[in-house]
Amino acid sequence: MTEFTPWASLAGGALIGLAVVLLMALHGRIAGMTGVLTGVLTGERGWRLAFLAGAVLAPLLITRVLGAEVPFASPAGWPWILVSGLLVGIGVTFGGGCTSGHGICGNARLSKRSILATICFMLSAGVTVYGIRHLIGGL
Repeated sequence: MTEFTPWASLAGGALIGLAVVLLMALHGRIAGMTGVLTGVLTGERGWRLAFLAGAVLAPLLITRVLGAEVPFASPAGWPWILVSGLLVGIGVTFGGGCTSGHGICGNARLSKRSILATICFMLSAGVTVYGIRHLIGGL
């Protein structure tokens, strides 16, 4: 069962929003994680590596400082995780960006393409969760 964590979610959302605004204000760049990662893989590494390092290290630091334990576990095995990652990569390619790029940055810029993409992936997520929890009987 998913835990309801409004204050932690609010704080996380505010920090993501702050990071997005700062990246746009200071570098004129969109904080879509797929675009950031693609840039690292294709050669433009500087700020992108720092951004990715912060995205990974900040939660680890916060959990260490606060003494919180966050279970990083999945009921799916590694083969399913790898296949899922591949499917997400294909979707990102055809969708012209990832959920963070469209959902956070694109919607903030009132991009029609991003608004439509966000509606599509939110509907898809809802249908998937409903199907797995209520039709298939998963957790």
